[in-house]
Amino acid sequence: MSFNDYIDRRSSESLKWNCYPNDVLPLWVADTDFRSPPEVIDALHQRVDHGIFGYSIPPEGLDQVVIDRVKRLYDWDICQEHIAYVPGIVTGFTIMLRALCEKGDAVIFQSPAYPPFIGSPKASGLVGIQNPMYRDDQGIYRLDFDRFERQIIENKVKVYILCNPQNPTGRVFCKEELQKLAEICLRHNVTICSDEIHGDIIFDGRKHTPIASLDPEISRITATFMAPSKTYNIAGLHASVALIPGEGLRTTYEQYRQYLIGNPSLLALVAAKAAYEYGNGWLSEQIAYLQSNRDFIDDAITQGTLPGVSWSKPESTFLGWLDCHELPVEGGLFEFFMEKAKVCLNDGSTYGEGGKGFLRLNFGCTQAVLKNGLERMSSAIRDI
Repeated sequence: MSFNDYIDRRSSESLKWNCYPNDVLPLWVADTDFRSPPEVIDALHQRVDHGIFGYSIPPEGLDQVVIDRVKRLYDWDICQEHIAYVPGIVTGFTIMLRALCEKGDAVIFQSPAYPPFIGSPKASGLVGIQNPMYRDDQGIYRLDFDRFERQIIENKVKVYILCNPQNPTGRVFCKEELQKLAEICLRHNVTICSDEIHGDIIFDGRKHTPIASLDPEISRITATFMAPSKTYNIAGLHASVALIPGEGLRTTYEQYRQYLIGNPSLLALVAAKAAYEYGNGWLSEQIAYLQSNRDFIDDAITQGTLPGVSWSKPESTFLGWLDCHELPVEGGLFEFFMEKAKVCLNDGSTYGEGGKGFLRLNFGCTQAVLKNGLERMSSAIRDI
């Protein structure tokens, strides 16, 4: 497959391409513009051709595909009873929050934060505690462990929602960082819900480490949520995987979700199995392409094509967290680029504490589209 191929998505039901006027270039919501692996498309065609779509069970062999994949990629041993399927990661951790917490309990997460981390606790009647990340002298986002522990103690936090790789900053937390976070949670009896949806898209030879894979005790208190959705561009099918080795935690989760949500649809799980089983070569090509896109943006920022814009070069995801504090823009940044550049980005102010003055850019697109977007942005900035 050529990732340079432009595929018209406006003629489909694409949220990304149809939410704004046709003259606006959408570089916002986190799906990519790449056709899914051919094996996924073929598997869906074969299942559709069968013609009957009654109540279903997960496809035969899917559990083993997940077990083998987790072992191969992360050297993490799980078994069939640890696996549950859920229509989405946000759904999964929301179920866990409501199963473990009572109204008024506190939930902690790092900020800037993927907006559902803010919205889900609030919708559940819980108190969201934001643990701000900071940029070091090299511009890398770091964790404030002392403040994290102090906030847990002061607020009697029940659940920690971890996002690794981190959305929107693109940080990939190393084993030492994850170990420190987990030890704090163990000391204070805090359950970990780990969103690892971007764990397959890692740059520069880095490796993703599931926090639950570090130690059996950590695994016992952790619910890990993964998905093929971002990786293989099948988010619209809604298939995610929950891995919950702790028997007590798993029982609590399953009892609460019973009668509340079902499994992902038949076609979603057919696509998930094909993606995980046959999509490795496609994924390697996509990672190389996305890394090239990331470096293209980095060159534009370094060379001054986007004057007044900086970033922390993402280590993962296809999302760039743009620092626009130095732009002399009156009014909102989102509105400025929408009106003056005809480019739609995610408004950083919706990502919690420290998000104001930032924009999130989705570079999961063809290089031609990305170049067009950066040129529009550059022109708008220079016209200020």
